[in-house]
Amino acid sequence: MAENLVEMWAVAIISPLKMRGWLERSLDLLYPPICTLCRVNLMDGGALCSPCEQDLPRLKPPFCQRCGEAFQGQIEDEFVCPNCHDLKFAFEFARSALIRDERTLEMIHRFKYGRELHLAKDLGRLASESFADPRLAFALADQWPLVPVPLHRKRLQHRHFNQAEEICRVLARRTGLQQIKALKRIRATEHQTRLSRTQRMENLRGAFAMTRAGRRQIGKSPAGVVLVDDVFTTGSTVGECAKILRRAGFQRVVVITVMRG
Repeated sequence: MAENLVEMWAVAIISPLKMRGWLERSLDLLYPPICTLCRVNLMDGGALCSPCEQDLPRLKPPFCQRCGEAFQGQIEDEFVCPNCHDLKFAFEFARSALIRDERTLEMIHRFKYGRELHLAKDLGRLASESFADPRLAFALADQWPLVPVPLHRKRLQHRHFNQAEEICRVLARRTGLQQIKALKRIRATEHQTRLSRTQRMENLRGAFAMTRAGRRQIGKSPAGVVLVDDVFTTGSTVGECAKILRRAGFQRVVVITVMRG
């Protein structure tokens, strides 16, 4: 058995992709393959059984064409919600895969705060459903890079991973788009949960900056980027990130999240 472990590590050192595969298999041992929501046994190594996954409420028309807020009613034409009428976002639009639901929120919280990294695969797969929106066809066709919303180093040291990066990594595999760390967080901010939108915007002012990788990407392909996060609530965080990306030279920014908060 010792020889097998040595051989596995030797292969992992040679190939980072195989290393990640080995780590994912190790996580399967730590987190037995049972559905995160209903606890039924799973056979495919995922985190959700098929009935639970299908039952999660998707974002479907009618919804606001700017922020993705769902609307309960009969509206046949595209519309912008009252909240967005007086707001100016630096991004073109935000598209979430799912509407707010306690089950999805539980998965995201367990992923972020419970450090259940195995959930990234399913959350990323759910987020990828957003690309069925025809408005994102040009981003796929023109190979816009995926840019995760960054964490400050202090929070990263505490959490040990960036949830947006993990979701982004799954999206990259499923869409074929490149993932680039184009942004960095240069100022620590307080948690946004209990702040109003105005307070959130002030809290985030000056918190982000471009990275060298981001500036190099502008030189190669400035057409646009797909900004990725886990949840869209007021749009303050992605709005500030989009502002930095636009000022640096990217012509367009669209936002993808797993859930609309």
